[in-house]
Amino acid sequence: MKATLEPHLKIETTTQKMKRIASSARLLVDSEIREYCKRYQMLEPFLEKQVREGVISYGLSSMGYDIRVTDEYKIFTNINSTVVDPKQFDPKSFIDFKGPVCVIPPNSFALANSVEYFKLPRKIMGLCIGKSSYARCGIVVNITPLEPEWEGHLTIEISNTTPLPARIYSNEGIAQVLFFESAVACETSYADRKGKYQKQTGITLPKV
Repeated sequence: MKATLEPHLKIETTTQKMKRIASSARLLVDSEIREYCKRYQMLEPFLEKQVREGVISYGLSSMGYDIRVTDEYKIFTNINSTVVDPKQFDPKSFIDFKGPVCVIPPNSFALANSVEYFKLPRKIMGLCIGKSSYARCGIVVNITPLEPEWEGHLTIEISNTTPLPARIYSNEGIAQVLFFESAVACETSYADRKGKYQKQTGITLPKV
């Protein structure tokens, strides 16, 4: 006679476990982002409401946080005709600029950094997307994921995809960060593996 397990004693397969874990990951909403920022200092400075009047908006939104860009930039230039190499990046390929408005040349890009300093909890991952005000002008913002237990200022890549110069406004909104929480903590966090961009401040160039 074949023995059967009671319903509460059934063994969970790997596939079932993965589906359960995946289905329990969720996007944080405004009240949770506020609580995590208070409890874990997840990002500072933290603004509980969006600032919108006369500026490109920034601050807490419904299901994310709109971050600001500082007034320091590195504008890409090809005057040296060097090859762009992430393993051996030439700092001379950039021109430093500081001011209330940065003008990015046509079909070029600039690096900048966020006003906010991040400290991601072990079960939180951040994904960054651009602001519609800039996207509608052909200005694209690219930031790689914010990994669990990473901390630092974000280095932001701003591309001007148009054939005309483009303005970026300092100390105003530049991108929105979405925060996802997993059901279980990762085995190895960014801090555990001593990531090369841990605790970065200012505009950080590629490292190997």
